[in-house]
Amino acid sequence: MRFSVLASGSTGNAIYVATDRVSVLIDVGITGKQAEAALQTIGVNPADLSAILVTHEHVDHIKGVGVMARRYGLPIYANEKTWGELDGQIGTIKEEQRRFFAVGEKQELEDLGIESFGISHDAAEPMGFCFYQGSKKLSVATDLGYVSDKIKETIRGADAYVFESNHDVELLRMSQYPWSIKKRILSDVGHLSNETAGEALLDCLGGGAERVYLAHLSKENNMIDLARLTVKGILEEKGLVVGDDVHLRDTYPDRPTKLEEL
Repeated sequence: MRFSVLASGSTGNAIYVATDRVSVLIDVGITGKQAEAALQTIGVNPADLSAILVTHEHVDHIKGVGVMARRYGLPIYANEKTWGELDGQIGTIKEEQRRFFAVGEKQELEDLGIESFGISHDAAEPMGFCFYQGSKKLSVATDLGYVSDKIKETIRGADAYVFESNHDVELLRMSQYPWSIKKRILSDVGHLSNETAGEALLDCLGGGAERVYLAHLSKENNMIDLARLTVKGILEEKGLVVGDDVHLRDTYPDRPTKLEEL
């Protein structure tokens, strides 16, 4: 299984996951042109894509979904409530391209196993995904206000995690955002802070050299170095050695991460 975080942050999100037989995008929250450029940067021909999976309907996750689906004839997988929101936002989609993936369901695309799980966010029915091929597992969990025990149980045991580390609480409190937006971000249907991300990861990591990609960083209320240092400090306080027991990876709003293999 190979993957790359094509874009991540408050301005747009997309992830590429592939095996030798299938390749999918999780969200396309950037333009179609940007998605194509990111894929080409990691050596992937967009014409070889198999499907798009949608976590939820916010624009930073679906901006380019309709364009990519129409351009390459890709099926779009989303749950029923999310489809209800997508229909007015991504343009016309042919009936044969509309696929359903319920929360808590497991499906297989060729040799790629996919499991969805519900998350807490202010969308119709948001969800994350775990991907399986052979003994390998990749867990993707962003856009969640808190991490429940059920989510931890579902994502635990992965070889790699794409995990939200959205904001620094003090930077958010001091920001120019209206209080209503700050309250939403800090709520149980908002986004994870760096501190909360580190604490949640403690309950998921086993010290087996897992890779953790800190994702969905706020442009205004976070910094790459701050997110990494905060999470690193929390993990090392509990005895995990970053660089040995766990490897922290950065993600970027404007360029893809290196295509890595599990």
